[in-house]
Amino acid sequence: METSDNYSEIVRRSEGQYKEKGSKFIAIAFPVHSEEEVKLQLELIRKEYYDARHHCFAYIIGSDKSISKSNDDGEPSGTAGKPILNQILSKELTNICVVVVRYFGGVKLGVSGLILAYKTAVKEALDAAIISQHTVNEIYKLSFQYPMMNEVMRLIKVENLETRNHEFENSCSLEVIIRKNDAKRISGRFIDLYGVGVKYIETC
Repeated sequence: METSDNYSEIVRRSEGQYKEKGSKFIAIAFPVHSEEEVKLQLELIRKEYYDARHHCFAYIIGSDKSISKSNDDGEPSGTAGKPILNQILSKELTNICVVVVRYFGGVKLGVSGLILAYKTAVKEALDAAIISQHTVNEIYKLSFQYPMMNEVMRLIKVENLETRNHEFENSCSLEVIIRKNDAKRISGRFIDLYGVGVKYIETC
């Protein structure tokens, strides 16, 4: 079964707000690509909103969404971090962290009220975000002698591949960028060209 080789990210920071019974919930969504980056951004937001009662958050990282975490930051368990994470999941986003800053208004909202507040603030932020689509790609290095140039370039054109790192001397090489779900088929076509070496470099 073929797995998904595309994913969605937000382009830049976006914000949303929700107010209820004097409490104010400010959701800040921003792109991240590592847990170290999350920690840095959290520190900056805590300084920016130093007088807030809570700084709850959730994040998902990786094209395969393999890294995720949520934190209630003192709110009742499951009322903040999980609703934030669920909103990210519902938008099918990755490489994103959302922090919701809460200013307490003096009136308790109860479990259902808190879940609604955090969920709504995050929804506002994500609805305001600019989203970009990306594919998971595999990079292969092709090595061949100059007389094979036309054959290699013809196949690159037929498959509409992006290339990089060209070296065209007597011994030639270049790297091709292939969408992951097409990689086995297309790299196989290059392997079938007599005299062409094919080496997997990385997935990105």
